[in-house]
Amino acid sequence: MRNDLDRIEAAFVGTPLAGLPIGHGPSGTVLVSDIEADRLHEAWRAAEALAPVIGRRPVMVTDDFEDTLRIRPEPEPGPSESELRAFAEAAESSDPWLAYRHYGEDDQVDEGEAEYYARGVAGVDLTALVPDVALPAPRQALERALYDRLLADADLHAQVLGRVRLVTRTDYWYTPDSALLMLLPTSDVRRSGYWVDFYGAPTPEYQLALAEVLAQWRHRWDARLVASWGTMLQFQVGSPPAPGDGAWTAAGQLKALAPNLELSRWEVAVAMPEGAAWFVHNRP
Repeated sequence: MRNDLDRIEAAFVGTPLAGLPIGHGPSGTVLVSDIEADRLHEAWRAAEALAPVIGRRPVMVTDDFEDTLRIRPEPEPGPSESELRAFAEAAESSDPWLAYRHYGEDDQVDEGEAEYYARGVAGVDLTALVPDVALPAPRQALERALYDRLLADADLHAQVLGRVRLVTRTDYWYTPDSALLMLLPTSDVRRSGYWVDFYGAPTPEYQLALAEVLAQWRHRWDARLVASWGTMLQFQVGSPPAPGDGAWTAAGQLKALAPNLELSRWEVAVAMPEGAAWFVHNRP
C-alpha cells in the first residue's frame, strides 16, 4: 500500500536513500532504484541500520540478467504469515552442511598427490611441510595439518596472507551494471532466505538450507547478506573468526557454498580473520 511506501520514504530522510525512486516489487517486496554503482554498499548500510524501524531486511539485487525486477504500480502479495513461519521452522530444523558440501570434501590423498594440495593456488608452496604429515590421509586432514603448521610459522603465514587477503575485502566483490535495493517484508534473518535468489539454491530443500546458513552465519560471525547477484552472494562480516578452529570452520563452509572459489581451504582459512567481506560464487 502507498502508506507503507510513505512510511519507508519518511525513514529514508537524512540518509543516502532519501529521494530515490521507490515502489512495489515482487512477492511483497519494495524496490529502491537509481542507486549509483559506487554507492551500493553505502546504500545497503543505510537500509540495514533502518531495518528495526521499517521492519524490512535489505539486500542489493540486479536486473542485469532478467527483467522481472521492476517497480510495479500495485503491491504483489507475498507469502502468508503461516507460510513464512513454516519456512523458518523447516530451515531451522535442517542441517545445511549436509546439503552444502564441497565436491572435494571426501578426497583421499596419497604420497604422490600430497604436493599438489600443498602448492596452493595463490603462489606460496607448502610442500616443505608435507613430510610431517602421515600419508595416505583424507584431504581435509592434510590441509588442516598444513594450516596448523602454517600458523606456527609467522613469516610463511605472512607470505600466504599477502596473496589471499583480497578474497575477504570488498575489492573482490562484483558490481553489476544496474542494481536495486530490495526491502524484504521481514526483519527476521532466517525468514529472509525465502526471497533470496541464488543459483546455489535451485530447489526448495536448498532454499531452506540457504536460509539456515544466513541465520547461522549471522549468529556466529555477524555476517549480513549485502547483495544477491544470482550466482553470487556478498556478505558484510562484523565478527570475523579468529585464526585456528574458527577460521578453519568458516573456510570450509565458505568453500562448500562457493565451489567456484579456487583457493585451497588452508589458503581461505588464512584469509578469513583478516577481512570483513565474504564473497560466495556458485555458477554453472
